[in-house]
Amino acid sequence: MSLSNKRPILILGATGTIGAYAALYLKEKGHAIIATGRRESDNGFFEDFGISYYSVDIKKASAFALFEKLNIGTVIHAAGVMPATMIGYHPHEFIDSIITGTLNVLEFTRKIGAGRIIFTHSRADSNYLMGTKEKIPSDIEKKYPKTGDHSIYAICKNAAVDMVEHYFYQHGIKRFIFRLPTIYAYHPNRFFYVNGIRKPIAYRYIIDQAISGSPIEIWGDPSLEKEITYVGDLCQCFEKAITSSHDGGIYNVGRGIGVSLDEQINGIVEIFCRSDNKSQVNYRPEKPNSRQFIHDVAKTESELGYCPTFEYIELLRAYKSEMEKNRFKKLWGTEGDYD
Repeated sequence: MSLSNKRPILILGATGTIGAYAALYLKEKGHAIIATGRRESDNGFFEDFGISYYSVDIKKASAFALFEKLNIGTVIHAAGVMPATMIGYHPHEFIDSIITGTLNVLEFTRKIGAGRIIFTHSRADSNYLMGTKEKIPSDIEKKYPKTGDHSIYAICKNAAVDMVEHYFYQHGIKRFIFRLPTIYAYHPNRFFYVNGIRKPIAYRYIIDQAISGSPIEIWGDPSLEKEITYVGDLCQCFEKAITSSHDGGIYNVGRGIGVSLDEQINGIVEIFCRSDNKSQVNYRPEKPNSRQFIHDVAKTESELGYCPTFEYIELLRAYKSEMEKNRFKKLWGTEGDYD
């Protein structure tokens, strides 16, 4: 690891799912971590792991003055409003947090001379390529859904990617932009928002059904495949980007291997059901199909040395272990806090 990569890493959005897991993962790997989030307090969670925490609103450029003398070498930008956490529909919040916020992050990164930025991008820019088993490349024409709660969100994320690219070409800041599928990571909140309406997260609902031994339905074509990725592999991508000699670019996160709906459900039954109370799996082919997509991760592997380590069953075991340990209880609470 070069001397520049031993400088502290600033994680923006560290109280969110991806940011929190990344902070602990990178700390365990020996990196100096500075965690930030919109929350006024982290309840002392990060201090327990030897990590400093600061409350920061990325929409305010002045908020970054806190870090100007900390010799930060890498900024991980995982902050910003998401449709999955938005009650109702407030498109201006996407503009404020993703576009204005990212510009503030980039200006701060340039001002302090940090060598690289890591940015988490939405897979919504590739929705138009979904529906087949043909792998979606890392480098594609970015588009956006024409309707729904992800439309303005994806427009803003695409614009943020373009700004990150501009700061590479204009100011030489290495950029590592990761297009994310659904990242499987335990969080006690079993709900999310779809078009502003609260709903149970589908795979979490199925896990709960398996834990209770209740019947589980497989809707539509059970052979349709989906990219299934564990947070540990995303964290690996982050560390590879931190230590890479490449200038960066846009990279897919995933395994490059689809997991069929049949495999998904039966895997959950295998890992989460009690041996004496197995859920019955019922097939409902008349129901709507799930969306099918697989990421091509060849570029991520060849340029960053990324090697996916969590196959689907191993992913479920890791998820169950986190559920049982609930390492993040001090930060996020328990499932009962969200019911």
